[in-house]
Amino acid sequence: MTVLDTTPAPEPAPLRRNRDFRLLWTGAAVSFLSSRVTAVAYPLLVLWHTDSPLAASVVSFAALLPLLLVQLPAGALVDRWDRRRLMICCEAGRFLALATVAAALVAGTVSVPHLAAVAFTEATLTVFYRLAERGAVRNVVEPGHLPAALAANEARSRAAGLVGQPGGTLLHSLTRSAPFLFAAAGSLVSLGTLLLIRRPFQSERSTAPGRLGADVADGIRWLWRQRFLRAALGIVAGSNVLFQVIGLALILMFKEEGRSPATLSVVFALGGVGGLCGSLWGGRLSRRLRQRTVLVAGTTAWAALMAGMALVRDPFALGALFAGTGFVGAAFNVTAGVYQVRTTPDEMQGRVGSTANLIGSGTNALGALGGGLLLTVWGTTRSVLLAAGLMAVLAALAAVSPALRTEERLIAARAPAGPDSTPEETRCPDP
Repeated sequence: MTVLDTTPAPEPAPLRRNRDFRLLWTGAAVSFLSSRVTAVAYPLLVLWHTDSPLAASVVSFAALLPLLLVQLPAGALVDRWDRRRLMICCEAGRFLALATVAAALVAGTVSVPHLAAVAFTEATLTVFYRLAERGAVRNVVEPGHLPAALAANEARSRAAGLVGQPGGTLLHSLTRSAPFLFAAAGSLVSLGTLLLIRRPFQSERSTAPGRLGADVADGIRWLWRQRFLRAALGIVAGSNVLFQVIGLALILMFKEEGRSPATLSVVFALGGVGGLCGSLWGGRLSRRLRQRTVLVAGTTAWAALMAGMALVRDPFALGALFAGTGFVGAAFNVTAGVYQVRTTPDEMQGRVGSTANLIGSGTNALGALGGGLLLTVWGTTRSVLLAAGLMAVLAALAAVSPALRTEERLIAARAPAGPDSTPEETRCPDP
């Protein structure tokens, strides 16, 4: 006679006791903070060294160019290479590149071409690192912990943005090489945490990689076939354009009224705090609400908050409204990240993520260009009201879109035991 073992499976340890996730999170936090510090340090160093805004713009452009040129091939390469080894190589490469800037400053041989090359290299390695780290998360945490893990990651990114800009400025004021020494040390810390992680960063690959171009095309086709993800990405792309208009409008508002840049920094700081709070709530929302509900409610809230920005001029009121937009944006990033990571096959995480990132980067650039033209012709108040109206249109489209009704409810507690499976209740149905 066979006796069946009815002992329930042990509950997984809380996320805070997951050693490998803590190491991955800490190393990435230091790496992202370092990137934020150098992002502000590059133009400051060039202006100090050359007194040329044009030279500063060249270096800044070099730092942004990989977001457009490298995303798609990076996604395909991340999917075919070992994620852990790739991340180790990225941090080692960042350390060497940043160390050359510190050495050049000590030797007094800084040049704009050198800084542009380092900025491009660092940004390229950061693209690879972030795509690999995003795909690794679901392999180092239990399936039910994925919403909390991605919420912690979003909070980490928001905190790095909040601290990195003033931190980079402060370090630059101490000594010109300080931001780059800090970032190089951060790369070593991140490298050390990667070497200590025990769990694999990916599942076994069942198929051999094909040609790079074919792999990139496979990722784009897979994303295009997912009706919900395709429609949601369109809504997000449109909102990115409108937020570029809002960011430029806030700067122009304060300039027209003769307010100091320090006052504007308070508004942006409040927005960062709002984003940090939103990231902490995102994990809860992903467990309780449909992604479609979050998208419709979020775009509606954005429309109302933008309209309020057109009607007030008090810095603290604007800061509160900007904090609201940051809260909604961070919460949506978490819920969208949970949906995308859980529904995308592990072997395609890099390609799908890079395609989504490229669309976001492209619409940001489009929004920056269109926002400048719109503000020149219409002024701040009417431009912000127009942005609010267009955001309301996006909210209405999200509410009535048939594609967004194809989503199934995501419930982390009902996810299957393995990190490599795609649960039936969370799978995006084919069109």
